[in-house]
Amino acid sequence: MKKRNLALLLTVCMIGGILSGCSGNSGSSSSGSDAEESQTSESGAGYHFNIIVQSFQSTYWQAAVTGIDQASEEYGVSVDCTGPNSESDIADQVNMLNNAINSEPDGIAIAPCDQNAVFDSLQSALDKNIPVICFDSGVENAPEGSVYCTIASDNYASEEIAGENLYEGLKDTIAAADSAVRIGEVNQESTSESISNRGLGFIDKFASLAIADGYTVAVTGNDYFVNNCNVETTDEGEADIIIEVGVPTQTTVELCSTVASNIMNKSDTIAIFGSNQTAAEGILTANTNLSVLGDTPGESIVAVGFDAGATIKEAIRSGTMYGAITQSPVEMGYLTVETLYKIAEGEEVEDISTDCYWYDADNMDDEEIAPNLYD
Repeated sequence: MKKRNLALLLTVCMIGGILSGCSGNSGSSSSGSDAEESQTSESGAGYHFNIIVQSFQSTYWQAAVTGIDQASEEYGVSVDCTGPNSESDIADQVNMLNNAINSEPDGIAIAPCDQNAVFDSLQSALDKNIPVICFDSGVENAPEGSVYCTIASDNYASEEIAGENLYEGLKDTIAAADSAVRIGEVNQESTSESISNRGLGFIDKFASLAIADGYTVAVTGNDYFVNNCNVETTDEGEADIIIEVGVPTQTTVELCSTVASNIMNKSDTIAIFGSNQTAAEGILTANTNLSVLGDTPGESIVAVGFDAGATIKEAIRSGTMYGAITQSPVEMGYLTVETLYKIAEGEEVEDISTDCYWYDADNMDDEEIAPNLYD
């Protein structure tokens, strides 16, 4: 696998103006019917790939597209890059995937919004001998042989990092409490592999650390996370720590803000976590009216996010947000095209785990961290 300097890639990201969506070798669309209208570039190798992101709703995906564009140019391939308006537009994304399959490209990459919604499409691609890889989110129990590999952060492990850092910051506050305390969690959805694993990783790590220190923990709210966490829990009325998980009806900053507000308004809430850029920005939007967030445990509600973006970065610098986890979206986009190229060339491929980092006001300018903090 070719190594690429992430700082250089993110410089390309900023210079190229990622907010314009897919550019260069890629086209973008926001509905299934638009997918066929995407623009493509001249291909030196003659390979054509279709890449379908979860949406262009956050700058995370725009950063991934920067990596897609750069690899497309370097490998001389053409790419149609599409995505629905929102990560909640599951049917639109499936329609895009089916359109891509019908066009019979040399390979397809998808970041599935709902892993259970793409089974039939993956089988169709397999029947037509079209290679498919997943990126950002995998598809558990996909039809055998239909997914060549998955390129993604270890989402469960990344949120264990978030849970560990938040628990360490809250230990004294929890120890000093004379009644139960509440930890909020906003997951923008519960259907994609990446977000469900993030939410569970955070819950399991935070709760296991608390239980090891002698506390009892209850997990409440969204049924998926309540039923799938891997820790011993108790009833809310008997718990020392309550982890309340909220999921909006659609993936928007506004609806995530509503979920966050409901949790942040409770008098026993001491912290809150957002599982991606949209959820974290929803928490910050809720704080616009509530003004309860700060980076000092015990004196304010402390918030932890996921991903980067200008809003989250500024909140951390200003002390409104405690910290966050960042991924490597430019690297992920680059590796997606590189892997499709390798498959087209007949090479063997395997799953790739991309890096994640905890960052806060103290380390966000460090050489290892800063290149991954896209705007």
